Amino acid sequence: MIEFVGALFRGLQLVSSMLLIGGCVFLAIAGQQASASGSLWQTRLVKAFPWLGGTLLVGLVGLLATTTAQATGIPDNAWAFQTWMDFLQKTRIGFIWILRAASALAVLLVVVYLRISPPAQWQYIMGAVVAALPLTLGSLASHSAAEEQAVFATVTYALHLIVASIWFGGLPGVILVASTTATSPANERSRVSEVLNRFSALALYAMIAIAVSGLVVASRMIDTNYAGLVATTYGWLLIAKLTLLAIILLIASRARSVWVPSLLKSPEMATEAGQRLRKWVTVEFALAIVLVAVATVLANAVPAKHDVIDNWPYPFRFSIDANWVDPLVRTIVLTGLVFLITAGITIILGRKKQWATSWRIAVPTMLGILGLGATLYPLSVQSYPETYRKTPVPFDAISIANGVDLFRANCIPCHGPQAKGNGVLAKALPKQPVDLLTEPHTAMHTAGDFFHWLTYGRFNGVMPAFGEKFSEEERWDLLNFLHANSRGYQSRIITPRILPEQPFLATPNFSYTAHDGSSGTLKDFRGKRDLLLVLFSWPESRERFDRLRSASAEIVRNNTSILAVPMADLSPDDLAAAVRDTSFPIVTQGAREISSSYALFRRTLSIPDLFGEGTRPKHMEFLFDRFGYLRARWIPQGDGAGWMDIALLTQQVTQLNQEREILPPPGDHVH
Repeated sequence: MIEFVGALFRGLQLVSSMLLIGGCVFLAIAGQQASASGSLWQTRLVKAFPWLGGTLLVGLVGLLATTTAQATGIPDNAWAFQTWMDFLQKTRIGFIWILRAASALAVLLVVVYLRISPPAQWQYIMGAVVAALPLTLGSLASHSAAEEQAVFATVTYALHLIVASIWFGGLPGVILVASTTATSPANERSRVSEVLNRFSALALYAMIAIAVSGLVVASRMIDTNYAGLVATTYGWLLIAKLTLLAIILLIASRARSVWVPSLLKSPEMATEAGQRLRKWVTVEFALAIVLVAVATVLANAVPAKHDVIDNWPYPFRFSIDANWVDPLVRTIVLTGLVFLITAGITIILGRKKQWATSWRIAVPTMLGILGLGATLYPLSVQSYPETYRKTPVPFDAISIANGVDLFRANCIPCHGPQAKGNGVLAKALPKQPVDLLTEPHTAMHTAGDFFHWLTYGRFNGVMPAFGEKFSEEERWDLLNFLHANSRGYQSRIITPRILPEQPFLATPNFSYTAHDGSSGTLKDFRGKRDLLLVLFSWPESRERFDRLRSASAEIVRNNTSILAVPMADLSPDDLAAAVRDTSFPIVTQGAREISSSYALFRRTLSIPDLFGEGTRPKHMEFLFDRFGYLRARWIPQGDGAGWMDIALLTQQVTQLNQEREILPPPGDHVH
């Protein structure tokens, strides 16, 4: 109940702010035309301003009460003045509310001044600017303010609200002006037409700004979760908002192109046009109120990118990744796009050539249906209830190492030891297992798709169901292994030299405890230092340890840490020897998981290592940038001398430290 009341107050203060901004802008663009006519509509519009200013304050007070109750979890705190004060003094949202309330008081003073003073254009402009302050300050407490690049997101959201206010708040003025045309003389209709033309021109630019800023805001709330458009509350509200906006644009287009120009024609036509204009702009205003209500709920809904789609409700989805590799699909989709473009051209052509109404509707509709069918159908793929389920198990070394063990124990006979689809039973199966190593299947399908197949099997039992044999966490572990295995194959193009400004490979996180008592995770280095991860064997890596020890001071000075991980269990004597030969931490807990998962990144272009059990190198080194991406790798067996020349390693580290952040940090889960 408190959420519903809060939404009402939120909508109340939003609508009143928007009406004040738009009303002031409308009177400002009317300028001398309104003053010269001494029109009643101007007086009626200004009379409403103090009431709107008061409503804005009431809405803010109600919003404070309901927000306090929601924040504390106690409904009775909506009436507790002391709790209000604590909320205002101790929270960021409370401080923003104080600023909004102060600006709302300023708005009330300004609109009262407008009501009692002689009208002037500069006064209305001042009123619009002051009325925009509560909206702008309110955006500081929105979802946009909590996003990355918050300044850009907040400014865009505030701009979206302000330009929407210019259009929405001006509609009552249009209705009042249109209502005077029936009894107005010709010179008055001329002034009315000029006022409406000015507003129509401004509204056109406002609509463009609304569309562009709204697209930016929505894209940040959706991110890459496009499925959320049709499977989350945020998505459905956004679709409803866009549908209402499309209807409103149709009405506005008709008003601009037909009814407003008709006001300058004969009295009979002007009267009819004025009546139609008033009627349909009233409908537009009613739809706009509904749109603002939807937008209010939308602004407080969980963004689609943060919502969880546990149960995908459709038997299909659209995916470019899964189908675009097929040349026939590309041809059909491009043909569909041609049909859609042609449909748009026929709409313009039909209006210009004045085709019959039936043809103007039928031809674009048929072309549009053909275009949508040809564009969407080839991109559709089968989906399952789990298709967009987010994995609860992090993409880390522990999970991948568990997945490696599960795969070896259960999947090798069919899929082969490296998941290439070449197991000893593969040729005897009615359906050949897919190549999960060198083919991009993990990128073409969602994590939820693989989880469904692991749970229920595939191809009528050719691939068995593991839902009862493996726990849910074990199935996610297997999925993480498949992703790491595929990324390991992609890493074959990584060399001891970094590709400048080109991070692309995200590797699994890991946790460790070292011999010197230090502990942490790979993520701990993000934003701070580069990391050289050394996977070694003893005593084979002794010579390399000597070189690293002698160069470690220089490497550390270059903002880089060194962490050594044994690829096999060390005896106490070997560990003691390794410790004597090093000045950097050697992992004692977590080494098995790290070496097991990072051994999947062993392939080089010279040693693809695709068949059989695979050969694990005795020594590997990985260089991570401070943003979490694997940027260079040295495997003596495949890369030759490489970083044996310490100068080459320090050169790569220096180059990494000169780079800015290019991509956001890697995610903690696969998708």
